[in-house]
Order: sequence, then structure tokens, then C-alpha cells
Amino acid sequence: MSRVALALAVLTATYALVLASVHPWDLALGATLSAGVLLAFRPFLLGRRPPPVEGLVRRVLALPGLVWAVLADITVGTVRVAAVVLGLRPLERPGIVAVPVGERTEAGVVVSAFLATLAPGEYLVDVDWSERRMLLHVLDARDPDGVRERFDRFYRRYQRRVVP
Repeated sequence: MSRVALALAVLTATYALVLASVHPWDLALGATLSAGVLLAFRPFLLGRRPPPVEGLVRRVLALPGLVWAVLADITVGTVRVAAVVLGLRPLERPGIVAVPVGERTEAGVVVSAFLATLAPGEYLVDVDWSERRMLLHVLDARDPDGVRERFDRFYRRYQRRVVP
């Protein structure tokens, strides 16, 4: 299936999901609107053919480990935030920690920032590309070196295999 046909099908399906209707007239209107969007924005939406991904099989095989680690990180973050909110643990020193980008690619920085933001108690404030560091707000910033080490260890152990 060509990329245009796939994009047309996905856009039409999205339209049908938003309407919560698969009536033939709704699908026809959705397909017409989708075709118009593709014609108007094809260079932006589809661009040129993406280059092949190196080590795709290896990356796909490493993905379950990354997903498992992210779920564990979300669980730990949820427990920490719940303990602070319920008054079981004091909020001692929240703050911003500068985490070096290191060997991450641009896509790797985006994924690292997204994964960090998924866990409660941590979120991306900014990426300083000139100094190659991410600024993360964390719930417990008493040990910034420990936070940096934890993010680096997570990257080296789980993320680098999937999105370097």
C-alpha cells in the first residue's frame, strides 16, 4: 500500500473516530476532506521518503525492555508523588537539574525528555541545545548528581538500544 493511500486511510479513520460514525456519507465526506488535506499539505505531511532505519530488528526486540522500564519508572514516580500529596513524606527540595544530553541524537533527546515527563514528579523545562543539556524539574533535587546518574543509566540500559 502506498504512503498516500495509507495516509488517506488513516486520516479518514481519524475523521470517522472523531465523529463516532461509520455511516457511508460520513466516510465519503471524511475521505474527501482527507484527500484535500493531503493535496494541500503533501510535502509537509509526507515529505520525502524516510531513510531506512538501521538495526530495525534489534530496536524492535529491545522495545519491550524499554516499555517495561518506563512502566516501572511511572509506578515509582506515582508512589513518590502520592506519598508527598498524602503527607506521608515531606516535600523537601524540589528543583531543576541540568542533565547532559551526552551521546543522544536529536531524536534521542526528544524521547528522553518525553519519557522523563511521563513519570509523575518529573518534567522537562527546556532543552539547551547550545550547552547540550536538558533542564528537568524533579520532585527531589537534593542529589543532582544522583538524578543525572539515574537518567544516564536509564538511557544506557534501555533507551539507547531503541532510540539512540
